[in-house]
Amino acid sequence: MFTGIVTAVGSIRRATQGSDGLSLEIAAPYADLAAGESIAVDGACLTVERMGEGWFSVHVIKTSLERTNFGSFESGRTVNLERALQVGERLGGHLVQGHVDGVGTVERVSQQEDARILDIRAPAQVAQVSIPLGSVTVDGVSLTVNALPGANLIQVSLIPFTLQHTTLGERQPGDRVHLEGDTIGKYVWHLLGGKK
Repeated sequence: MFTGIVTAVGSIRRATQGSDGLSLEIAAPYADLAAGESIAVDGACLTVERMGEGWFSVHVIKTSLERTNFGSFESGRTVNLERALQVGERLGGHLVQGHVDGVGTVERVSQQEDARILDIRAPAQVAQVSIPLGSVTVDGVSLTVNALPGANLIQVSLIPFTLQHTTLGERQPGDRVHLEGDTIGKYVWHLLGGKK
């Protein structure tokens, strides 16, 4: 379980495709990682396999490759990182499972006073559980849905702190992003049988 509060920005040191999926070696500032630990990489919960000074590696299985953007990751790409929530810690964002529900596409980036606005084309399974002032996770970052400006469009507002401490400030129209819909919204949608 995560909160969507990014604790570090890392970078891909090596991406190795194999017949059994993708191995990623990630440069990160964490000094006390353990094998088997869960860590969210751009919002996807992955398991630490190996680690060394200033880096760790994870394996992305084929199923995860099908529902994420990891297949396009190359050396040098920056990624948002969050270690798993410990019981008793502050829940600064919202409940995030680290399950990417789909890949969205940034359609528009604009500036509105002191905030940057992103309009993101979302897959139906994310859009249908999103409401204004509800929560959505974008590349692992807990955000508030600012508005729903169109069918399957989710608008989020990025404050200066988020722009400085995550990778979202780099996002431009056409960029693909990992999305996780609100956990409570997903349960309600399922319990209602997918009805609005």
